[in-house]
Amino acid sequence: MASRHEPVFDEAKVLSDREAAHGLTPDLSRVLIVGNSQINRIVVAKIVERSGLKPVCEPPASAVRVLPLTFPCLVILDGGPENRDCDSVVAGVIALRRVSGGRLPAVILLSNRMAAPAGPSLDSVTDAVVTTPFTTEQLQPVVDRLIKGSR
Repeated sequence: MASRHEPVFDEAKVLSDREAAHGLTPDLSRVLIVGNSQINRIVVAKIVERSGLKPVCEPPASAVRVLPLTFPCLVILDGGPENRDCDSVVAGVIALRRVSGGRLPAVILLSNRMAAPAGPSLDSVTDAVVTTPFTTEQLQPVVDRLIKGSR
C-alpha cells in the first residue's frame, strides 16, 4: 500500500497564481473589516457606509478565507488589546498586493495605543493607524483619504 503524501500548501503562492490567472482586480467599493469584537466591526461598518462603501465584516479566522474572494480596496484591522488579533490576515494582504501590482488593498490598523508595537509583518502593510477608542471624526477622513488614493 502506497503512503499518501500530502502536498505542501503555500497559501500566498496559490492565491497569487489563482488571482493572476483570473486577472482579478480590487473591488473599489468594498471594505473588509476584521476584528474579534463584533461591536467594533459594526461601528466601523457604519462609518465606512458613510463614505458610500460596502463593508464586509469578519472575525480574523474567517477573514483569511473571505479576503481573496472579496478583494477589497481597503482592509480595516482591529488589532485588539495587543495589536496581534489580525496577524493571520497579513499574508493574504501581501499576496493581494503582489497580484494587484501595487498598494491595494490599503490597510488601516485600529490600534490600542497602550499595546506593544505591532510585529514587523503588520508594520509592512499598514498604511494608516487610528488609535482606539476612536470617533467617526477620526476614522472617516482616514478611510476617505485611502479610498481616494486607490482610485
